[in-house]
Amino acid sequence: MALGLVVLLVFVIIALVKMPNTTGDSRNAKNSETLGRLWKNTIYREGVLAQIFYVAAQIMTWTFIIQYADNLGIDKATAQKYNIGAMCMFLSARFISTFLMRYVNTRALLAIFGVGAALCATGAILIVGMPGLFCLMGISFFMSLMFPTIYGIALENVSTEDSNLGAAFLVMAIVGGALMPPLQGMIIDYGTIAGHPAVNVSFVLPLLCFLFIILYGYRSYKAR
Repeated sequence: MALGLVVLLVFVIIALVKMPNTTGDSRNAKNSETLGRLWKNTIYREGVLAQIFYVAAQIMTWTFIIQYADNLGIDKATAQKYNIGAMCMFLSARFISTFLMRYVNTRALLAIFGVGAALCATGAILIVGMPGLFCLMGISFFMSLMFPTIYGIALENVSTEDSNLGAAFLVMAIVGGALMPPLQGMIIDYGTIAGHPAVNVSFVLPLLCFLFIILYGYRSYKAR
């Protein structure tokens, strides 16, 4: 509730205070015209979808690692340590991926890391035991570059006058983190599916998200 009130306060401030023009361009395109141009920009349009799927995958991976470990008989306090370990992998991989971008095309690297995340998700689905948990943790390594890379690729060919609204939609794509986790929770509630732990099966959702990201990285690379 406190966060909601802060957001509401910021909204009121933005509504009442005239924002400075930082571009030096006094022209203000109509939102409808801007939306039209953004919609026709395939790489941008698909980038918003990729961002929605990425944030959804990230939240699902970090939220339900506790349930995954719990299914293996690991208490919640210990399971949280595995979650922290996954986030540490995410942080370290951010520096590694940034270094790799000096030598590898960012679009190709996005697709490659997407493949890595998809393989780890597949391992988390199919393997019941500690190796499956380690696969689940490994997803965080490959997620590390996705948000800023998708953001940059999507906005690369967006004009200056459209960039403010374009960037706003990419940030608003975090709504994916609110839409898909409840769906994964519903799958987990089944307990078992065809004799396989439902918590393992539930990671089919992040897998599908990563498959779309692989496709986006590949399509943007070919378009480039």
